[in-house]
Amino acid sequence: MISAQYKNERIDLSTLSTKAPPGLTKEGTKSELKSNIKAIGELQDKLYAQQRHSVLLVLQGMDASGKDGAVRAIFQKVTPSGIKAKSFKKPTDEEMAHDFLWRVHQHTPGKGIIQVFNRSHYEDVLIQRVHQWITEETVKKRYEHINNFEKLLTDSGTVVIKCFFHTSKEQQLIELNERLTAPDKHWKHNPNDFKEREHWDAYMKAYEDVFYYCSPEIPWHIIPADNRWYQRLILSKIVRETIENLKPEYPPLKSND
Repeated sequence: MISAQYKNERIDLSTLSTKAPPGLTKEGTKSELKSNIKAIGELQDKLYAQQRHSVLLVLQGMDASGKDGAVRAIFQKVTPSGIKAKSFKKPTDEEMAHDFLWRVHQHTPGKGIIQVFNRSHYEDVLIQRVHQWITEETVKKRYEHINNFEKLLTDSGTVVIKCFFHTSKEQQLIELNERLTAPDKHWKHNPNDFKEREHWDAYMKAYEDVFYYCSPEIPWHIIPADNRWYQRLILSKIVRETIENLKPEYPPLKSND
């Protein structure tokens, strides 16, 4: 019950389901999600104490695909000092005056830290490409820079987890409209989100190219996101198994000798 993983493969997002598998229910998976959340908290404590590895969780997806909610849900048992989150918005004037990875590199995780990117360096080959703010030649060069950047991170002891929340255009509209009607979600409303929907097909093509060209050594997890409970279950499983594979342990008591 885990998401599809893609390494340097040509895929068609329109052929992949955005929903939980038939027969699976929120109630039936509640205990597994709870177990994963608890385990992530315990594993993070060891990761932080050991100071050997770091984890970078990259979350990508269309507007209203549930990135913020997923982070809140699966990391609720994590010690605040061991986790950081960064959301990459429109670049500032200072950021635009540097190379496109300058603002990203400042937020990569130190040893023992889990860093979450809510949107990431991939925005610079997605939104800028869709709106044709950069040329196709620049896009291809940025693919190479991203690959080198992620290789540098992995060579330095950072495990990179890349997840795409695959939501349907219909479900996105439901979520965006809820921001207009639910008082506790009014603050999330951005009229520009509706304008971006007009470029849906172009975004899907841009994502498919990202999956194909960027860092074949690091798989993309394509996670169905129409059912939030299933999305969170799969993300929690991926994060838990990734950190378990690092085998973090509490360091022994230091000798006074």
